[in-house]
Amino acid sequence: MPRSVTLVLVDAAGAPLGALPPFDVPSPWWQEVAPVVAEARRRYGIEVAVLRLLTGARPQPAGGSARPQPAGGAVTYLGQVDELPATPLVPAEVDLSADPLRAAYAEPGGPARSLAWATGELRRLGRPAETITQQRTWNLSAIWRLDGPGGTAWLKQVPVFFRHEAAVLRWLGRAVPGKTPTLLADDGDGRMLLDHVPGEDRYGAPVEERLAMAADYHPVQVRSVPDVAELVAAGVPDLRGPALPGWIRSRLAGSSAVEFLLAGLAARLDEVRGCGLPETLVHGDLHPGNVRADAGRHVVIDWGDAFVGHPAFDVLRLVEGLPDVAAAPVLSEWCARWRFEAPGCEPERAVELLRPVAALRMAAVYAMFLDGIEESERVYHATDVDTYLEQALAQVASSA
Repeated sequence: MPRSVTLVLVDAAGAPLGALPPFDVPSPWWQEVAPVVAEARRRYGIEVAVLRLLTGARPQPAGGSARPQPAGGAVTYLGQVDELPATPLVPAEVDLSADPLRAAYAEPGGPARSLAWATGELRRLGRPAETITQQRTWNLSAIWRLDGPGGTAWLKQVPVFFRHEAAVLRWLGRAVPGKTPTLLADDGDGRMLLDHVPGEDRYGAPVEERLAMAADYHPVQVRSVPDVAELVAAGVPDLRGPALPGWIRSRLAGSSAVEFLLAGLAARLDEVRGCGLPETLVHGDLHPGNVRADAGRHVVIDWGDAFVGHPAFDVLRLVEGLPDVAAAPVLSEWCARWRFEAPGCEPERAVELLRPVAALRMAAVYAMFLDGIEESERVYHATDVDTYLEQALAQVASSA
């Protein structure tokens, strides 16, 4: 389903200039702005930096059953230009007032400041950039591709609630090199420069490939066991033991469903601790789309959701959405590996106890996003909290 794009333009000072006539791009995903930039260049001969989403109508699920995705339809973005296009602009009434939750990269001048930092770091590394392409911008990150004779690097900039990602990548680079993207530089304020990882993101990977992903990822968690205190000291969220219920409660409040789920959470997690598995680094969003594959090699990307806690959260995310019969071998092999690492532990019981907790934690993650982003971008996550609360309730009911 294509997007019908309207670009409202401002100059470097943020002064409104008007809007370009709407145009279509075939790529449906709202946060992917490379096709928008390319089509604006082709049609109107301008170089635009897309700053942020202004409006978008979230499509209804087909047949009323599938979870709706922010894809396709009519979308309006704010973009910055340094020169006016030859095409006459249409007057546009938009709210351009400041927002305390707005990401730095979504402000006029923000992309230029970030790219100045990134290109300076690449020159320092002896890898000057010759071509720069904006790839993505939304409430969770902004990403640019920088190509030059020294290869490809990626500038990734994240909001405050993901700023521990650089610390995670530094630890991973030392402890398990080759398992994750190489961190070339970071500025301590959300900007990271990453080396290119060849391959493709494995959305919708078959069970056989998920088995390989889980096996390749297992050594990362095992290696992290003695270093969890170091990771927490570096700023990685600590969701061990009693910290997890408090973290969830602080983000989810008010509904009877949440109170029902929270009422038994501490006791359930006490049972989980009794299963004897160690606490580890947890990726936090280990679905196949966050794994890049190339010639049989799997590299886990996007560590902004990482925390220290129970390792089963990752395997439950890896099999999320699979029928039970397809998920079973992935879970079985995961349990066998942990029985070997921690003799006497009960990984199967831990997995069953954590099923509703995993869904409840995801609801809290999306609630955190909604609390930390400006109003116009809440559409990206508008239904996610309720979706995962429903999953948690269903898991509790099925285990009763």
